[in-house]
Amino acid sequence: MCPFRLAIGAESAANDAHEAACGSQGGLCYGFADTIYCRKEAQTLVDTHAHLAGEAYDADREQVLRRAAEAGVSWIVDVGADRASSMRAVALSESEPRVWAAVGVHPHDAATLDAATIAELRALAGRSRVVAIGEIGLDYYRDLAPRETQRRAFAQQLALALELGLPVIVHDREAHDDTLAILRAAAARHGGSLRGVMHCFSGDAELAQHVVALGLYIGIAGPVTYPRTVALADVVRQAPLERLLVETDSPYLAPQSRRGRRNEPAYVRQMAERVAELRALSFEEVARATSSNARALFGVDMLRSAW
Repeated sequence: MCPFRLAIGAESAANDAHEAACGSQGGLCYGFADTIYCRKEAQTLVDTHAHLAGEAYDADREQVLRRAAEAGVSWIVDVGADRASSMRAVALSESEPRVWAAVGVHPHDAATLDAATIAELRALAGRSRVVAIGEIGLDYYRDLAPRETQRRAFAQQLALALELGLPVIVHDREAHDDTLAILRAAAARHGGSLRGVMHCFSGDAELAQHVVALGLYIGIAGPVTYPRTVALADVVRQAPLERLLVETDSPYLAPQSRRGRRNEPAYVRQMAERVAELRALSFEEVARATSSNARALFGVDMLRSAW
């Protein structure tokens, strides 16, 4: 923990002095409540996908955020899944400096995406703390909405993201071919590439190559720590490091050490450690690369995300 313990609301000169002192040592400052944390930049992480605004955290959200800060998580993307959760994500991001928001309608709720909802998403996306459109895509595993409805909602929200110049957070579960086809069609209308991430990647190395070719990142979540996810381990070994992100998908998909229990952003370190193991790299190399990738995709300045 940083020896400087300043209130986030401290006068600017004091904060500037603290940042300058840490910067001279190659440090990265980020804050929570009344504490400013300072770590080497290579020891900090970004959780690029969580659902912290949901009811799973209503009883202890502040403690969850503090544990994330203590674990070295410098910032988090909180992701909407429908109109209500998107609004909650934006509200949380506007009250917690280390949280940024994504807004969108998940394929489970694709039938709710009408013109009024698209207009609301467009308005929410204009807020300063919104960095992406998501979580959007296709889910043929649960099939909670008709597949044609899912495809239409996905394409409409991709078009919205392209219109607004925002990256997309893509959900793809047992729908690889159609997901790829819709992404390619959108890319073809936009110069051949897209900005976004294939969240909680569940495909094989061949799919990963196609995703990267479209300009997307690959989100590595809790399943990378599970003993039987052989295909995902191969993806992590083979994909370009500059295209990998780490995420928790909290409260879902806890890592193996916490499997079956509620997930939270502090555990993203375990995903990064597993990536490092699979690639025969140091944790610091993976932390530095994935955090840099997150900053590049979402446009968040890590050094000032909490000030």
